[in-house]
Amino acid sequence: MRTLVTGAAGFIGFHLCERLLRDGFTVVGLDNLTPYYDVALKEGRRRVLQERFGFELALIDLADRSRLESFWNEARPEWVFHLAAQAGVRYSIENPHAYVDSNLVGFANVLECCRRSPPQHLIYASSSSVYGANPVPWSEHQPTDHPVSFYAATKKANEAMAHSYAALFGIAATALRFFTIYGEWGRPDMAFFKFADAIMRGAPVELYNDGRSTRDFTYVGDAVEAMVRIASRPPSAAIDHHGSTDPAGSPVAPHRPINIASGRRVALSDFCDMIATALGRTADIRRCGMMPGDVADTWGDVTLLRALTDYVPDTPIHTGIDRFARWYKETYAR
Repeated sequence: MRTLVTGAAGFIGFHLCERLLRDGFTVVGLDNLTPYYDVALKEGRRRVLQERFGFELALIDLADRSRLESFWNEARPEWVFHLAAQAGVRYSIENPHAYVDSNLVGFANVLECCRRSPPQHLIYASSSSVYGANPVPWSEHQPTDHPVSFYAATKKANEAMAHSYAALFGIAATALRFFTIYGEWGRPDMAFFKFADAIMRGAPVELYNDGRSTRDFTYVGDAVEAMVRIASRPPSAAIDHHGSTDPAGSPVAPHRPINIASGRRVALSDFCDMIATALGRTADIRRCGMMPGDVADTWGDVTLLRALTDYVPDTPIHTGIDRFARWYKETYAR
């Protein structure tokens, strides 16, 4: 399969490219190396892919429609993993226009490319944040009418946009609702990375909601495994021989959301302690109130993921943390 990965120098995109290239796929990638966080980290991921596989990614901003269309026409991908986006709940409060440019304008340009040169399957990054104020556990069958951050609102909009293109033009699309992905080469703005940084510097670790919050932490290698399996299972709006439509899919379009989650939740305070232990340090905990845009708990129902892929993320939390801690110490703690 000719496979396109947008956001190829990003956290999940890097791991996905590494997996696909190792498995012998023909992969093309693009990224604009936005300085939302340290570009040196993105350059490091890019360098690993180049040195191990000879992989070169194109430097393209998704908002640049003409450059994206030219690139797409040459690549003509059969699978598209659209992972490029402006991430971060809190940053969306400070700089909402960055989310409009990347998550809305950029995604509209991707959909238009899919319309003109349809892939077999568009697999794109949504987020567990679309569930907003819903009670946990979160299932794909629940409505997503109460986003509590602008980032979540853009991801909800992405799902509506992709659904409309699926209905109008038959573009098979799957929305990946990621649940707190963690692991090596992670993003510095994410909690697990912030915890490690503070612990190694001897600085206080801030735990919001007085440390009572829980998260469904999902190891990045498990997320990639789920994504690769999902790619070969595009949704269909057609009724099958059992008289039913695609599970959790749309009755009018080849579109479905799916949780990329472990199906387990861990208290943030416990997660922080495990990181400290893996780093051989002690965490200085500072308990704080809730942050705007945050939710108290996340927890994904993985029934649909299991049914579609015969797989559920299975890396033990201690194993995933140990791998991250080893990488962090090798990369930063010198």
